[in-house]
Amino acid sequence: MAMSKQVLITGASSGIGKQLAIDYANEGWKVVGCGQNAERLRALSDANANINTVSFDVTNNADVHEKLDALTDVPQLIILNAGTCEYIEHGQIDVELFRRVYEVNIFGLLNCIEALQSSFDENTHLVIVGSTASYIPLPRAEAYGSSKAAVAYIANTLAVDLAKKGVAVSLVSPGFVKTPLTDKNDFAMPMLMTPEFASEKIRQGIAAGKKEIHFPLKFSLFLKFIALLPIRLQLATVKCMTGKTT
Repeated sequence: MAMSKQVLITGASSGIGKQLAIDYANEGWKVVGCGQNAERLRALSDANANINTVSFDVTNNADVHEKLDALTDVPQLIILNAGTCEYIEHGQIDVELFRRVYEVNIFGLLNCIEALQSSFDENTHLVIVGSTASYIPLPRAEAYGSSKAAVAYIANTLAVDLAKKGVAVSLVSPGFVKTPLTDKNDFAMPMLMTPEFASEKIRQGIAAGKKEIHFPLKFSLFLKFIALLPIRLQLATVKCMTGKTT
């Protein structure tokens, strides 16, 4: 059965999620844009009649269930994109920082899946947004990178388990994208992309039914190559690349 042109997107109030919502709406899709910032979501829906918005905090399981359970028609295409990023200070573990990142990136993702899973069927395409940061150990990325490694594992294992129901699962792993989150970074971001570029690559990959969508290819394939090396060589390569002790 052909997929109806409806999509649900979390993290739609800014960055990649916002751009995906705009681009899908401009292509005639009916978009359910979800996010925490009600004011930004209102502006998004006011600007495009094809976008309806729902405001909730992904870290609040009860809030997620209440808002998503209220949807009368859950789209077949679901893009779980909401995420956050914080970096530790040069090897100094801050448990509360880890907790904040994990609450959004891991448990926020799981809250959404739990609330939506009763609607999954053979027409569902579940798209989960991770990061190329999960591929190799990167300086100060202990919290963010490990959360996205967990996201990748969850996505890939769900791809196995949900295949029994005919559900398609895709994992998206972008490189650096210019968003309000990356605007706060105080380090060089090679091959920094625009949200428009990221949205195009994600939409192309989804349309092609790809199980894994990663970009920009020169960057993501380079990191994948490093990940194939023994850990000693991985660490030496990262140190050389960043000029910092890993």
